Amino acid sequence: MAKCEICGKTRMVGNRVSHSNIKTKRDWSPNVQRVRVAVGNTHKKMWVCTRCLRSGKVQRVVK
Repeated sequence: MAKCEICGKTRMVGNRVSHSNIKTKRDWSPNVQRVRVAVGNTHKKMWVCTRCLRSGKVQRVVK
């Protein structure tokens, strides 16, 4: 399941509404990416949403 390990953001559920107002279930998944993150003195791969990456909550490590 798509879940950010920093902020805990997960999928949201709702209805897909057609033109004739028929409702069926659908979900919205967060944009989660697997990135190398600096944790203390080590590097670790984590699932992080793009909002946490953009806001600077985690420090991305580039090889």
